[in-house]
Amino acid sequence: MSVTGETVTQEELGGAKTHTATSGVAHKAFENDVEALLQVRDFFNFLPLSNEDPSPIRQCSDPWDREVAGLDTVVPLETTAAYDIKAVISGVADDSEFFEIMPMYAKNIVVGFARMNGRTVGMVGNQPKVAAGCLDINASVKGARFVRFCDAFNIPIVTFVDVPGFLPGTNQEYGGIIRHGAKLLFAYAEATVPKITVITRKAYGGAYDVMSSKHLRGDTNYAWPTAEVAVMGAKGAVSIIFRGKDQAKNEAEYIEKFANPFPASKRGFVDDIIEPRATRKQICIDLDMLASKKLGNPWKKHANMPL
Repeated sequence: MSVTGETVTQEELGGAKTHTATSGVAHKAFENDVEALLQVRDFFNFLPLSNEDPSPIRQCSDPWDREVAGLDTVVPLETTAAYDIKAVISGVADDSEFFEIMPMYAKNIVVGFARMNGRTVGMVGNQPKVAAGCLDINASVKGARFVRFCDAFNIPIVTFVDVPGFLPGTNQEYGGIIRHGAKLLFAYAEATVPKITVITRKAYGGAYDVMSSKHLRGDTNYAWPTAEVAVMGAKGAVSIIFRGKDQAKNEAEYIEKFANPFPASKRGFVDDIIEPRATRKQICIDLDMLASKKLGNPWKKHANMPL
């Protein structure tokens, strides 16, 4: 580039790979125009005709009360082991179909469209396979934009939570992770569409709060038996509380007390603890119940989004 003196090719500066994987400007890239048009048709099939129409419903042959036995074992016994959140999303979706949005950008969060008993829903999930599912600047902005889009077009949002926290480091702090993370929190808090949340494993600290928690007006919030709702992981918490004394003993006690969904359930932060195999059935029941959801929010032009 003659202006800045950088040595860069046209493809590296503004090509498909750059804008789908690095900048996030483009949502998807395709091999040819035929594939692009077919994908756009699939995308439009998920959307209502206007922002005044409800989430579209089409005929579905996949039983709404189908049990998904594979979900009982999808979360590894080892809390630090990774698994694919897309397996959970596909498992509960009609005919296991999931239309992912921005698949190459901020892979630590997964967003896209699916159908539940024929009804279009927006799916959001932390991805434990990438950066342990931590939220960073790019993931927060990606998630916030998708949630806002769903809210604009009356599409219910289903959120799967497995988040150990916000990604630490000077790069994130200097980049404004607090401000950008607030965008995702704001998007969930202001969304008036039905919001259903399922905690599959880790739900730690502020990142748990951001992911459509009950504190952000989540309509129904559930936890699997493998869920851990706490300020932080046992190892980090014990090192602070007990300053390293009797580490193993105190860690085991902390896990028994807090590394499970029961304390959160007692306090009303989750509505129920459900078996993973019953997740699809429960979501379909809640979507029917929330189909007529109306909020009497105070009138205003708009709120002040943390841009």
